[in-house]
Amino acid sequence: MNAMAGNYTTADGRQIGGVMMEMKNITLKFGGVTAISDISFDVHEGEIRAIIGPNGAGKSSMLNVISGFYHPQEGEVWFRGSKRPAMKPYEVARQGVARTFQNIALFDGMSTLDNIMTGRLTHMKSPMWRQALWWGKAEAEEVANREQVEKIIDFLEIQHIRKTPVGRLPYGLKKRVELARALAAEPKLLLLDEPMAGMNVEEKEDMSRFILDVNDEFGTTICLIEHDMGVVMDLSDRVVVMDYGRKIGDGTPDEVRGNQDVIDAYLGVEH
Repeated sequence: MNAMAGNYTTADGRQIGGVMMEMKNITLKFGGVTAISDISFDVHEGEIRAIIGPNGAGKSSMLNVISGFYHPQEGEVWFRGSKRPAMKPYEVARQGVARTFQNIALFDGMSTLDNIMTGRLTHMKSPMWRQALWWGKAEAEEVANREQVEKIIDFLEIQHIRKTPVGRLPYGLKKRVELARALAAEPKLLLLDEPMAGMNVEEKEDMSRFILDVNDEFGTTICLIEHDMGVVMDLSDRVVVMDYGRKIGDGTPDEVRGNQDVIDAYLGVEH
């Protein structure tokens, strides 16, 4: 399955589109340290693609390459059929890529609503002075963006905290606000860096449900890093496995479960 170029059907009968993004022979080095070594994989339109591996495997570095924070010394990033030049993160965001972070990156003093509104920046076309005056096209633009944000607030069931400063929120709700901000950008590709980290069982169940709903109702393609193997195997259509910067597995959850290299390096040997 890892060699597919076109559409495919998942085990539960969902239709997945062609390749949206392709990482070709990516190598990333920091001085004498190689974080990613000659890794290739693709992400198909409409699928949930997981990247797993032990701590230090290079997973977050790979997400940073995809989102434009890091530029690999070797290899190519292809997005929607075109080779992507070296781009800054805001340029990648304008292409339709949004992300959440391993460590929550919200504005603690701002309300939930205002934090989510920052996700609409790539959709705001009026010059800053018009936005400051809230005049003319800027007013209409602000109203339209606010309507979009309110839909996301309803979708993620966070109406009760819309005016609450996020610094006062419990950890699980902060994670949900960060997801909302990423969704506000209307991404074609959503990158989730450990969306379940630090959550209790109930919070993980809620986040898993929202991720599936985002994929199903919005049709958003999702690429996620996650350490909880139960979550990964339940959510993902395909999984790529990294270990010390190398790719050691790639396929469906069942294929990855049965890969001896993955078992030895990450999942643990069964006795």
